[in-house]
Amino acid sequence: MDTNIQKYRALIEAVDQGSFSRAAEVLECSQPGISRMIADLEHDWRVRLVERGRGGVSLTAEGKKILPYVRRVVEEDRELHSRIDDVNGLAVGTVRIGSFTSVATHWLPHVIARFQKDFPQIDYELVMGDYTEIERWVQEGRVDCGFIAGKPKSTLMDRLLDRDEMLAVVPEGHRLASRDSCALEDLCREPFMMLQQSGDTEVSGIFEAAHLAPDVRFVTWDDYAIMSMVENGLGVSVLPSLVLKRNPYHIKLLHLEEPAFRNIRVITRPDISKIASKFLEYLKYRNETVED
Repeated sequence: MDTNIQKYRALIEAVDQGSFSRAAEVLECSQPGISRMIADLEHDWRVRLVERGRGGVSLTAEGKKILPYVRRVVEEDRELHSRIDDVNGLAVGTVRIGSFTSVATHWLPHVIARFQKDFPQIDYELVMGDYTEIERWVQEGRVDCGFIAGKPKSTLMDRLLDRDEMLAVVPEGHRLASRDSCALEDLCREPFMMLQQSGDTEVSGIFEAAHLAPDVRFVTWDDYAIMSMVENGLGVSVLPSLVLKRNPYHIKLLHLEEPAFRNIRVITRPDISKIASKFLEYLKYRNETVED
């Protein structure tokens, strides 16, 4: 990627995210790297672009005037690469993907491995985030396609890929561990580890629909942290089955007596490149291992 485009994206994300650290997570680089790239722009342009304070990163008056043009350059760069992909057909190009952890871990390696066999010259860019971020990245053209659970809040194109069953997770040796299934009421009697981020109601919504309230003692978006907590007897949880596909922990999985699911969808815009569109066709191989 062009060095200047990287710097422009660093500025855009720092402002959109409100902090250098969050921008670094989105762009998968170091926080000092984000700071340095923005400082380079300020030095080259001889203008102060952002204020750095306790409240986070905010634009200066000059920065507010300049940022719309920076966004336009980044968008035109994306369009340029999309048109180059079109000119080259399916021979070369980059597929940019927004994903959350379980899809990136358990589905994408199979899809990319199969796609790479047929199109070996294609490059990939994987950006990790929560559902809200992924939808925004697709809208803005930061990525070609994204994976979310639930319906998109915007008018993006979407396709249902899978209904991912939600499973109860308890420690081995727990009073519920001898069962094959349990009721939500059983889980409400135990300390609960909640998988949640940015207002997501993937797990909490199951209890709300049943007019129940678990005894939440721990909240995180890190599913492996939850599995470790459960393994060590700190409580119980409910997790998507895709998360539990490769379970390295000593925990017991139970079906819910009233089954619940999260609907995993792929979202995209109608104007993506030919190679990105072709990549979507290979999502059918998400559960298959490529053989030599």
